[in-house]
Amino acid sequence: MTRIIAGFAGSLTLRVPRSGTRPTSDRVREAIFSALEARDAIEGARVLDLYAGSGALGLEAASRGATDVVLVERAKPAADVCRANADALLKAMRGHSAPHVRVVVRAVAAYLEGAPAGVDIAFIDPPYDLAESALARDLELLAPLLAPDAVVMVERSSRSPEPQWPDGIAAERRRDYGETTLWWASTAQPALPSQPE
Repeated sequence: MTRIIAGFAGSLTLRVPRSGTRPTSDRVREAIFSALEARDAIEGARVLDLYAGSGALGLEAASRGATDVVLVERAKPAADVCRANADALLKAMRGHSAPHVRVVVRAVAAYLEGAPAGVDIAFIDPPYDLAESALARDLELLAPLLAPDAVVMVERSSRSPEPQWPDGIAAERRRDYGETTLWWASTAQPALPSQPE
């Protein structure tokens, strides 16, 4: 069972697509959101959930205070599940201000090619069999869309190599949870020119 862990929709059960997705476990999602809350990164954030599946990562962010969430999912059955989960989350608001949640039925690269900039948090949880070159292309397209101090989280198999980070995204750390590895990165700040002495 997949559910929203905390926030205004805490304990809300989420639907999961019947096939073709691998939902992030509650344990791993709790680790992700504990780290994001420690950085004070969620409140008011603009969030992209790429390869959204059930939408659990983006909707968890919405429940915890993100104001704008885009769930990008190419497979129509999974996108339909994302929409149903988003509707259930919005019904659970109970007087909270409504986050803007949108489901986009497109391939990730096609979406990123025309997406607006200003992304504060990007979740990238592709199928484990996605080619490393395709992930590298997604990251390259994502980099110019990121806000200053943005956070990027990539979820992969523990057997996968480190993602190929493009200019504009700097790796921070790796965390392993059994078969799952989380790669954390952030907006790379350009180096300041050295000052003459």
